[in-house]
Amino acid sequence: MTKEKRLDPDELLASLEDEGLGKLTIFLGAAAGVGKTYAMLEAAGEKLLEGLDVVVGLVETHGRADTEAMLAGLPVVPTRPHDYKGKIFYEMDLDAILVRCPQIVLVDELAHSNFKGSRHKKRYMDVQELLAAGINVYTTLNIQHLETLNDIVAQITGVTVRETVPDRILETASQIKLIDIPPEELIQRLNDGKVYGAGQATEALKRFFRPGNINALRELALRYTAQRVDRQLECYMRIHGIAGPWPIGEKVLVCISASPFSAKLIRIAKRMATSQNAEWLAVHVERTLHRLSRNEAERDSLAKNLRLAETLGAEIIGLTGDNIAEEILELAIKRNVSQIIIGKPEHTRFRNIIYGSVVDKVIRHSHGISIHVIPGSQQETEQGYQPQPTAQKVKEIAKGPRQQPFRAIIPYIVSVTMMILMTLIITPISSFLGAVNISMLFLLPVLLSAARWGRFAAVITAAMGVITFDFFFVPPIFTFTVADIRYLLSFAIFMLVGLITGTLSARLKKQINYSRQRVSRVSALYSLSRDIAAVDKLDAVLESIANNVASTLEGQVVLLLPNENAQLVLQKNSGSNNFLDESELAVATWVFEKGQKAGKGTETLGGAAALYLPLSTEQGAQGVLGICFNNTEAQFDPERVRLLEAFVGLAAMAINRIKLAEQARQALTLVESERLRTALFNSLSHDLRTPLSSIIGAVTGLLEDQFVVYSPEAQKDLLQIILQGAERMNRFVSNLLDMARLESGMLKLKKDWCDLQDIIGVAVNRLGDLLTNRPLEINVQPNLPLVQGDYILIEQVLINLLDNALKYSDQGSKIVVTTQQRGKQLETAVANQGEGIPDTDLSKVFDKFYRLNSPLQVSGTGLGLAICKGIIEAHGGEIWAKNNKLGGVTITFSLPLSHKSMGRVPVMNEGV
Repeated sequence: MTKEKRLDPDELLASLEDEGLGKLTIFLGAAAGVGKTYAMLEAAGEKLLEGLDVVVGLVETHGRADTEAMLAGLPVVPTRPHDYKGKIFYEMDLDAILVRCPQIVLVDELAHSNFKGSRHKKRYMDVQELLAAGINVYTTLNIQHLETLNDIVAQITGVTVRETVPDRILETASQIKLIDIPPEELIQRLNDGKVYGAGQATEALKRFFRPGNINALRELALRYTAQRVDRQLECYMRIHGIAGPWPIGEKVLVCISASPFSAKLIRIAKRMATSQNAEWLAVHVERTLHRLSRNEAERDSLAKNLRLAETLGAEIIGLTGDNIAEEILELAIKRNVSQIIIGKPEHTRFRNIIYGSVVDKVIRHSHGISIHVIPGSQQETEQGYQPQPTAQKVKEIAKGPRQQPFRAIIPYIVSVTMMILMTLIITPISSFLGAVNISMLFLLPVLLSAARWGRFAAVITAAMGVITFDFFFVPPIFTFTVADIRYLLSFAIFMLVGLITGTLSARLKKQINYSRQRVSRVSALYSLSRDIAAVDKLDAVLESIANNVASTLEGQVVLLLPNENAQLVLQKNSGSNNFLDESELAVATWVFEKGQKAGKGTETLGGAAALYLPLSTEQGAQGVLGICFNNTEAQFDPERVRLLEAFVGLAAMAINRIKLAEQARQALTLVESERLRTALFNSLSHDLRTPLSSIIGAVTGLLEDQFVVYSPEAQKDLLQIILQGAERMNRFVSNLLDMARLESGMLKLKKDWCDLQDIIGVAVNRLGDLLTNRPLEINVQPNLPLVQGDYILIEQVLINLLDNALKYSDQGSKIVVTTQQRGKQLETAVANQGEGIPDTDLSKVFDKFYRLNSPLQVSGTGLGLAICKGIIEAHGGEIWAKNNKLGGVTITFSLPLSHKSMGRVPVMNEGV
């Protein structure tokens, strides 16, 4: 469980306001009838006169005329009827209020428990949802309903209050208004029938509303309000830098177990932590052996205590070890705990001597930590602790003893058989073996029973061994009389061996089973993390999550993720039966929107068929995981719930990782598109404008030549300028179209047998005047085989390479073209003399729109080499660049040769 920073009330309220949450105003009273509802209605009427939007969500008038009169002038949201055991009851319509979204809503009786079928189990949970929606709430509460005061109220009044409210609800309240009247006036109101009916009021005066009880409850309410004021004053002084004797921070640790007495310890720890403004920890130490032997009642009681501590704001810590005191003190020292609260049940002195006292050990080794020992009576420690039989056990009891499993008596049958066989084997040779060896041989069945069936079977076998040994081999034989009293010591040791070996065997088995469970769960988590870590497809991740969770926790799992409209959609289902109907989908939607777990086994929407948990990360809820356990009791097992939460955490991170990766890919695509757009725009603005300007200038000159100023030679030059500009634009547009075809996958190769020597010649001829006055050396290896390829595209590659070599070389420098065979490849290289390329940029020259920084005025789009790379790779070849010895760059491409040869190329060695 994650640790949260503890805030002072004012700091907490400030954080709530920053988050846009509603403000809570509580009208607090010592008991019913002090006028809380009346005061709330009066305050609401004042707000209504101020022009605020105030509505009544639910107010209980209990037939009081003055309360009904105050309610008459306020707008009321109609309540929702609930059918409970054939009677109609009315509850607050939470959804209607959320749709209405008033500024202030009145909700009476904060501690009320909602009827079955409501969204939340408690009314204060409804209030929390209203606050989360930004709606301010006015509500009422009696001090006896405060969770941490529950045991004190029961001790004072003798009445145990069942409906309680966690202290954190009051801690987050913006205002607490204390409504108080003298005890005499309250008793008079009861006698006048203004609180309860005549008969009910008389009974209440005899039990709960005695003057002493009322004064004690008033004191509790006044003390609580005064402590809140003190904390607010202290917070104010801290914020404004007012000097004062600030206390050193305290930290409280409370030790809890499955005993119902732990609930009292938890409330005491909460009160102590609140009074000292301290952090507090609720620690449960699990004995290795006791974990497996705990019955269902103990598991339920422990889970209830843990939920209570968590509800009251404790940090829950679970430890495992056989030495409880050592584990508690080690944690206390590590976490710098200043005070430990521990309960001391009523045990006999003899039991403490035999088993030891955890309390005494903690006190003895506390080393400066304050220890608060809370004594508990036998009634407190055992009340409500009796195990309740499950349905399966009830069925087995109903079947009767005759239908009990036969294997339960197998250990004893085998033990008797082993003793009989041992007696038959030993009897003929008893005089040779002697009494000592015979007794040792009788220990063998005891050890075997202990190893196979545990302590009880071992003790029974040892008892049968003692009887058999005494009757057949201890003088006088065939009687149970023992002539030598020293044999009694042997018999005692015999029984003790059976007890000890059986106990050790049972302990070892439990440890093995526990270790197997731990290993199984850790393996399940590791398996899931390993499976989802290596997968980058969302569907595969969801499949792995659903299958792992379903197989490990034994239930049917559904995974729901939001679509583009932010609506949950079923993405994966581990089973064939789909339990996800409209009502279940509504529960999952609520979990997704609120980011809180709900469904079966929780206090929110507990009537659902499955338990739903949000897949939450720092980026928000990614979806919802729902599980319908095959065993209905599984959702109450805290260990399974913790394992499920671990699965949910891994699943949320995996889904979020894939979504972030997809978003990163999209962002990278957008960045790349923006970069390409910018580069293309710059290229268009330069490489199209330049030839267009030349063409427009030449055409304008020819059109305006009315008096035949230009000679035929000059006209020919202008026409040549137009032709060169048009060809340059044609190459530019062709490059753009070729790149578009390459990236879209629309480029189709038309392969045929090609002669590279012929392709080189055609490419040189197409460049024409660009190669004028440039030395060109072509070296073709004799007898080259033909290669399969697209003639036109390979020609385009050579044209682009030659054009690139011309642009990035000095006027008059040599261009060298070389073609040769290397193994099963034909390599063609185009080299120039000029400026080289930095080694770090050699791999970038084939990127789209890459332009080398050069002092030469180089035009072009930066697409030529990228097109060459795409065409060559489409042919199954490779292309690369490297700096040559002449200071220039050599770009080489290779094409694979076919298995069938179509002849050789004649020798060619041509220079231009």
